[in-house]
Amino acid sequence: MNRRALVDEIWALALVAAGAIPGALLRWQLGDQILVANLLGCLLIGMISVAASGRPRWLLWGAIGFCGSLTTFSSWMLELNRAGLPVLASHLGGGLAALLLGQALSRRGLRVWRRVRSAAGSNR
Repeated sequence: MNRRALVDEIWALALVAAGAIPGALLRWQLGDQILVANLLGCLLIGMISVAASGRPRWLLWGAIGFCGSLTTFSSWMLELNRAGLPVLASHLGGGLAALLLGQALSRRGLRVWRRVRSAAGSNR
């Protein structure tokens, strides 16, 4: 591995770790609210997937680091084993809905932001 590739790998690791720490702390504070953690993670990943398009560092920090640490697949499996189909349906349906909502909110926010920037530029 050349020096540049090594530096890129170290930066990627640092970005994931920088996102994972606050994600893990939030997950810890949510306690047994697994559905809340998973839906919030899906919403944020939906928003990040649109907002971070072409920005791999945002994806590393936000989607992989923060949301990966926040969401709780293994805890979900334990809850699914205990409660069954209602948990499966609420997490999958709610998670997909939250992801789609996050993408829609992010697209709308980007459109508004671009209009505000262009309006500010035309007032100069």
